[in-house]
Amino acid sequence: MKSVLVVVAHPDDAEISMGMRIRWYAEQGARVRVHCLTTGAAEADGTRPRRDECLSAGAVLMVDEYTFSDIPDTRFVEHRGRINADLFAVFDEARPDVVYTHHPQDQHLDHAVTGDEVTAVALREAMGLCYFRSPYSTGFEPTMFFVGARELMDAKVKALESFTSQRQLDMDVFRQLGAVAHRQHVHHRVVERFGEEAAYCEMFRVHRSIEFGGAPPGVAPDVRRA
Repeated sequence: MKSVLVVVAHPDDAEISMGMRIRWYAEQGARVRVHCLTTGAAEADGTRPRRDECLSAGAVLMVDEYTFSDIPDTRFVEHRGRINADLFAVFDEARPDVVYTHHPQDQHLDHAVTGDEVTAVALREAMGLCYFRSPYSTGFEPTMFFVGARELMDAKVKALESFTSQRQLDMDVFRQLGAVAHRQHVHHRVVERFGEEAAYCEMFRVHRSIEFGGAPPGVAPDVRRA
């Protein structure tokens, strides 16, 4: 069984950036874990509501495990040591084949720190590492395009609707972005081959991918690609 680990800075980061891909992995039988480094704060005592929203979204996307650290929101720079230690513990538990996280070049410092620290651990602990594009990514040039049908986008939107504390989430905008995001990177002649059902896209940058001609020692035969 393929093990997929998604590490994000904040609640809703995973769903915004790769909700379709998460649901697809789960439907294909992969074991998916999302780890969020902070639960943020929706209100004065707000960590519990944000955590519950994540768990509801995870249920929609068929996530096997949704876990959390307690790094203070917007304070990641001062807590890099704790983040690093937490990540090593998470990787030891999850033993991921492939890891997804923020692109390290990001205007949001929490995202940038997350991307840097996950990269440092993943290059020691995982065969595959991919970055997703978040709204504040800079210098992001995708090398992998995940194209999904309406059913996957519907699941993504339903998961995002779990985040009722986040009033800025506009579901129509997410649908529109999913429909046009790849067109600036993929020639229209290629897009024409996608077909009418393949209407939405999420974009990623592959940092490392290790492939085997046969199953490597200790890995199940169905795990060929990180």
